[in-house]
Formats: sequence, C-alpha cells, structure tokens
Amino acid sequence: MADTKKQIPLRLSAKLYDAISAWAEDDFRSVNGQIEYLLSECVRQRKKNGKYVGEEIDKPPDIDIK
Repeated sequence: MADTKKQIPLRLSAKLYDAISAWAEDDFRSVNGQIEYLLSECVRQRKKNGKYVGEEIDKPPDIDIK
C-alpha cells in the first residue's frame, strides 16, 4: 500500500496564517508543506527526546497570532 496522506480541515487565525505563509515563503515551501514540515519536526523531536520540542512549548509566542 502506498504511503497515502490524510486530508484534514484546519482553521487558523488570519495572523497565524500570515506568519506561517511568510515563513513558508522564506523556506521555499507552500503553506501546507510548511505546516506538514513543522508538525513532522515536532513529532520527530518528541520521539527522539521523549519531550516536546521546547521546554516552553506552552508559552505564548512574542507575536500576537490570535
């Protein structure tokens, strides 16, 4: 069986979308590709360390994305 991808609905605030979009552009990725990359990295780091990516993962970011 081929490695299929699941499609899921995702709602983001306009500010969060804009921030991810700008980041994706910097990394030469689509917004979808950037989100997939970020989620993959988080899962990989958690599997590697047994912890979340950062110690302050629940700390709100410096930008207002809500």
